[in-house]
Amino acid sequence: MTISMQTHHWPAEGLTRVPYWVYSDAAIYEEEQERIFRGPTWNFLCLEAELESPNTYRRSSLGAMPVVVTRDKDGKLHAFENRCAHRGSLLLLNESGEARDIICVYHNWSYDLCGNLTGVAFRKGLRGKGGMPPEARPETHGPRKLKLATLAGLIFGTLAAAAPPLEQYLGGEIVARIRRVMRAPVKVLGGYSQTLPSNWKLYMENVKDTYHASLLHTFFTTFRLNRLSQQGGIVVSDSGGHHVSYSLAADTGGKEYEQAGMRAAQEGFGLEAPQLLEAVDEFADGIGLQILSVFPTFVLQQTRNSLAVRRLVPQGLDKTELVWTCFGFASDDAEMTERRLRQANLIGPAGYISMEDGAAPGFVQRAVATASDLLSVVEMGGASVASDDNRVTEAAVRGFWKAYRGYMGL
Repeated sequence: MTISMQTHHWPAEGLTRVPYWVYSDAAIYEEEQERIFRGPTWNFLCLEAELESPNTYRRSSLGAMPVVVTRDKDGKLHAFENRCAHRGSLLLLNESGEARDIICVYHNWSYDLCGNLTGVAFRKGLRGKGGMPPEARPETHGPRKLKLATLAGLIFGTLAAAAPPLEQYLGGEIVARIRRVMRAPVKVLGGYSQTLPSNWKLYMENVKDTYHASLLHTFFTTFRLNRLSQQGGIVVSDSGGHHVSYSLAADTGGKEYEQAGMRAAQEGFGLEAPQLLEAVDEFADGIGLQILSVFPTFVLQQTRNSLAVRRLVPQGLDKTELVWTCFGFASDDAEMTERRLRQANLIGPAGYISMEDGAAPGFVQRAVATASDLLSVVEMGGASVASDDNRVTEAAVRGFWKAYRGYMGL
């Protein structure tokens, strides 16, 4: 594919600068779909718990490409493109459900739960007239099938035969942090989705930006859920693309906020329902917050006892869908389930500590639309992309761009 990357050059400063054209060039967006999402990356599709029973399905995506994930009658998982081989219609319109076969609503072509074409309506015509010629092979135009891998109840997929094994792709540290949260069979508690008025990369930068949370999210700092004065750090994978940010629940400092007069250091507030913040250390390590991301678009989140996965779906240069799925463990008692549901008010589109994340990338998208030849400055913590024992750094953001440039050849 010939695209405008031939006329775009990454700035000489390297990972400490990001050109704004990367968020607004249509050819770059199309090339991302090919090189990243349909390339040798692993993309999160859904939780295994969303397909608990045989003969069930769940819609998902591989970048902008619509995908169906199924569990067949024998309990085996499959994933394939949500596209009919005939005229390209979506095969499934509902988000999830039960089915023994899939019938396209447009012309009734039918498929099994493996994505194989099993029937063509009026293939032999009617009363000796019409129909397909004998040499027609419609099954050769069927939906593309994904290779799947599972890890601790998470289902990932790829179209690339050359993609490395999933755990190799993630690296040992990221795998260990995933297993920390996904420590037992899970049950889905609910979910929500929102449309972000921004490029998908701006949201992933936001997720990997470890020092904005205690400045942008005043609820975090007001109630001491997450301050940079709390002990914590970041883990950045060798590839740069995956990261973990974590902090201990206890705040041993905090004076820096008051002394600096930061907007985030607001005191004198209380909650009418303080039980919202009542938490237990269910992982027995003191960590109150862990945000983990997998390149390109997956997030696993633990905020106190609120657990969720996030899946990002690019829908254009300046439009992205963010899908949240909240979960607990199958072994949770009623008290823990109630706690998780209560703390789910912290996250999501209108969450007390997530609402701003839906807006901030949009502010950037609007501002850089007329500044495509200029650069952002990514120098917090220097130029490193290494793991660290503090969060006043943009190392994970630089890591994202390290991975991105590698896949895109920039």
